[in-house]
Amino acid sequence: MSGFFEPPDIARLNAAIGDGVVRLNTAPNQHRTLVDMRHVDIQSSEAVAEFQRILANPRNAASCIAFVVAKSLAAMQVRRAAAGRVARYFDTIEAAEAWLRSTELDTAPRRSVG
Repeated sequence: MSGFFEPPDIARLNAAIGDGVVRLNTAPNQHRTLVDMRHVDIQSSEAVAEFQRILANPRNAASCIAFVVAKSLAAMQVRRAAAGRVARYFDTIEAAEAWLRSTELDTAPRRSVG
């Protein structure tokens, strides 16, 4: 993901997530998600609230989410949007993928040094 999200962008993202979840070959809510947000700009408070709503949607909820984030205000915003989700925050794609592949996923949201 990258840039600044306007309401139509968020609506398209939400639809794409829903379509992708339908095509998965997993039991409901058993998929794992990696989101690369290193190039996301600081978002409006309305956009953060919409991202939070998308992440909270039980129909599309992943069993865990690995966010790859840069150290910025945008990273703090994604942490706020993902509050309550099983999520960890990484500096690299490789570290995020390794966590997602692990069989013993913990539930403590925290930042991992990658």
